[in-house]
Amino acid sequence: MLRQTLTHFGHTVTEARNGKEGLELFALAEFDLVITDIVMPEKEGLEVLMELRKRQPPMKIIAISGGGRQNAMGYLQTARFLGATKVMAKPFSNESLIAAVDELMLGETPAQPPTHA
Repeated sequence: MLRQTLTHFGHTVTEARNGKEGLELFALAEFDLVITDIVMPEKEGLEVLMELRKRQPPMKIIAISGGGRQNAMGYLQTARFLGATKVMAKPFSNESLIAAVDELMLGETPAQPPTHA
Protein backbone atom coordinates (compact mmCIF):
# COMPACT_ATOMS: atom_id res chain seq x y z
CA MET A 1 0.00 0.00 0.00
CA LEU A 2 2.78 2.45 0.89
CA ARG A 3 4.67 1.79 -2.35
CA GLN A 4 1.53 2.21 -4.47
CA THR A 5 0.53 5.43 -2.75
CA LEU A 6 4.00 6.96 -2.92
CA THR A 7 4.58 6.04 -6.56
CA HIS A 8 1.12 7.38 -7.45
CA PHE A 9 2.24 10.74 -6.08
CA GLY A 10 5.46 10.69 -8.10
CA HIS A 11 7.96 9.32 -5.57
CA THR A 12 10.56 6.68 -6.41
CA VAL A 13 10.37 3.82 -3.92
CA THR A 14 12.85 1.12 -2.93
CA GLU A 15 11.13 -1.56 -0.90
CA ALA A 16 12.62 -3.97 1.65
CA ARG A 17 10.97 -7.04 3.19
CA ASN A 18 12.53 -6.49 6.61
CA GLY A 19 14.91 -4.30 8.58
CA LYS A 20 18.02 -6.28 7.69
CA GLU A 21 17.32 -6.04 3.96
CA GLY A 22 16.45 -2.36 4.34
CA LEU A 23 19.84 -1.58 5.88
CA GLU A 24 21.60 -3.58 3.16
CA LEU A 25 19.77 -1.59 0.47
CA PHE A 26 20.50 1.66 2.31
CA ALA A 27 24.23 0.92 2.04
CA LEU A 28 23.99 0.55 -1.77
CA ALA A 29 22.29 3.80 -2.78
CA GLU A 30 21.41 7.31 -1.66
CA PHE A 31 17.97 7.97 -0.26
CA ASP A 32 16.15 11.18 0.67
CA LEU A 33 13.77 9.60 3.18
CA VAL A 34 13.28 6.30 4.99
CA ILE A 35 9.94 4.94 6.16
CA THR A 36 10.34 2.07 8.60
CA ASP A 37 7.83 -0.07 10.39
CA ILE A 38 8.71 -0.78 14.01
CA VAL A 39 7.66 -4.43 14.25
CA MET A 40 9.51 -6.38 11.53
CA PRO A 41 11.33 -9.69 11.18
CA GLU A 42 15.13 -10.01 11.03
CA LYS A 43 15.81 -6.54 12.48
CA GLU A 44 13.14 -4.43 14.13
CA GLY A 45 12.49 -0.82 13.22
CA LEU A 46 14.00 0.59 16.41
CA GLU A 47 17.28 -1.17 15.58
CA VAL A 48 17.06 0.14 12.01
CA LEU A 49 16.44 3.64 13.32
CA MET A 50 19.49 3.53 15.60
CA GLU A 51 21.68 2.19 12.78
CA LEU A 52 20.47 4.85 10.34
CA ARG A 53 21.20 7.58 12.88
CA LYS A 54 24.77 6.25 13.21
CA ARG A 55 25.32 5.96 9.46
CA GLN A 56 23.65 9.18 8.34
CA PRO A 57 22.49 11.42 11.21
CA PRO A 58 20.55 13.96 9.12
CA MET A 59 18.44 11.28 7.34
CA LYS A 60 14.71 12.00 7.39
CA ILE A 61 12.96 9.00 8.94
CA ILE A 62 9.26 8.25 9.36
CA ALA A 63 8.59 5.45 11.85
CA ILE A 64 5.22 3.69 11.63
CA SER A 65 3.60 1.17 13.94
CA GLY A 66 0.33 -0.57 14.60
CA GLY A 67 1.59 -2.03 17.85
CA GLY A 68 2.86 -5.45 18.77
CA ARG A 69 3.94 -6.61 22.20
CA GLN A 70 3.04 -3.11 23.38
CA ASN A 71 0.70 -0.50 21.98
CA ALA A 72 1.70 1.56 18.95
CA MET A 73 2.15 4.77 20.93
CA GLY A 74 4.76 3.16 23.18
CA TYR A 75 6.78 2.08 20.15
CA LEU A 76 6.36 5.44 18.47
CA GLN A 77 7.43 7.38 21.57
CA THR A 78 10.57 5.26 21.70
CA ALA A 79 11.15 5.84 17.96
CA ARG A 80 10.82 9.60 18.47
CA PHE A 81 13.30 9.42 21.37
CA LEU A 82 15.75 7.49 19.14
CA GLY A 83 15.57 10.14 16.43
CA ALA A 84 12.62 9.46 14.12
CA THR A 85 11.79 12.70 12.33
CA LYS A 86 8.07 11.83 12.26
CA VAL A 87 5.99 9.00 13.70
CA MET A 88 2.64 7.66 12.48
CA ALA A 89 0.28 5.19 14.13
CA LYS A 90 -1.44 2.64 11.89
CA PRO A 91 -3.91 2.76 10.40
CA PHE A 92 -3.33 6.08 8.68
CA SER A 93 -4.79 7.52 5.51
CA ASN A 94 -2.97 7.91 2.21
CA GLU A 95 -3.47 11.64 2.58
CA SER A 96 -1.73 11.77 5.96
CA LEU A 97 1.16 9.67 4.58
CA ILE A 98 1.64 12.00 1.61
CA ALA A 99 1.32 15.05 3.87
CA ALA A 100 4.09 13.70 6.13
CA VAL A 101 6.37 12.86 3.18
CA ASP A 102 5.75 16.24 1.53
CA GLU A 103 6.38 18.08 4.77
CA LEU A 104 9.75 16.37 5.20
CA MET A 105 10.81 16.39 1.57
CA LEU A 106 9.46 19.67 0.32
CA GLY A 107 8.40 21.69 3.31
CA GLU A 108 5.01 21.99 1.58
CA THR A 109 1.40 21.07 1.89
CA PRO A 110 0.39 17.72 0.37
CA ALA A 111 0.88 17.10 -3.34
CA GLN A 112 -2.00 16.44 -5.69
CA PRO A 113 -2.07 13.10 -7.52
CA PRO A 114 -0.84 13.25 -11.11
CA THR A 115 -3.59 13.64 -13.66
CA HIS A 116 -3.74 11.24 -16.57
CA ALA A 117 -4.99 12.34 -19.98
